[in-house]
Amino acid sequence: GVTVALALAESPSLIVIPLSLLAGFAAGALYGGLAGFLKAYFNVNEILTTIMLNQVAVQLMNFLLNGVLLDPTEVGVNAIPKTARIAQAAELPRLSIPLPEFTTELFGTAELFSRTRLHWGLIIAIALAVVTYILLWRTTVGYRIRAVGYNERASRYAGIDIKRHIVLSMLLAGGFAGLGGVVQVLGLQYRLQTDGSPTGFTGSAGFNGIVAALFGGLNPIGAIPASFFFGGLLVGAQKMQRDLGVPASLITAINGLIVMFVVSAQYFARRRARRRAAVKPDAPEPARPLAVTSTESGT
Repeated sequence: GVTVALALAESPSLIVIPLSLLAGFAAGALYGGLAGFLKAYFNVNEILTTIMLNQVAVQLMNFLLNGVLLDPTEVGVNAIPKTARIAQAAELPRLSIPLPEFTTELFGTAELFSRTRLHWGLIIAIALAVVTYILLWRTTVGYRIRAVGYNERASRYAGIDIKRHIVLSMLLAGGFAGLGGVVQVLGLQYRLQTDGSPTGFTGSAGFNGIVAALFGGLNPIGAIPASFFFGGLLVGAQKMQRDLGVPASLITAINGLIVMFVVSAQYFARRRARRRAAVKPDAPEPARPLAVTSTESGT
């Protein structure tokens, strides 16, 4: 996606932004589809393959950032490897909502969100969450994907193509991940660069996403408020660290506790359901019709 944005630097926004987003989605889909292919046809654990492929992607991007993608003007002893800055036409617009005149003094600005870094990537993320919900819960393809995720054996007996839907789900997941990376660059960083974290680019964004998904009940709509909640936690942790000296690792511990409580709640809910099913009394036998007596038959 960044490569497309740099290559189309002279193009208008209506061309460069959609093509960059599409390129990021396509690249992520191909990379995620590789893990899906290994899972579907060779039964390779998708958790292991995605973790290893993440490391391959990080090292590959580090190699490219120190080579063909490196900005020549940023070369230095202590310089962070980065690409050239994308053109202004490729930047995602900021979110700004005009406010009525009587609220200008209250908020100190004539536009809402004008003092923040919010951009149209937020709208894209919310729209994709809604589209994903519709796809998974309102379409036949989504029903089959969920069925395969719940129980492969039962899905196979039902005639569902297991391999096809495993690859499809990983294609979509990888595409959304790639799209998220492009939005991060076009909306905030305006260039591809490392962030100094062990993972090189996104820090713990992937693990925070898992926590938000669990907290949202593994539902795309529920993940929206959960993401806002954890975003507030992370930003609040940074401010508390600056102002009060509270270690930011405290938020990491809170995230771990939330995962533990959510998983434990699901475990106990399933356990209670099994107990109720075990103690449920058998259905009573249907009443048999009374035999007709000889007296009644004679009358």
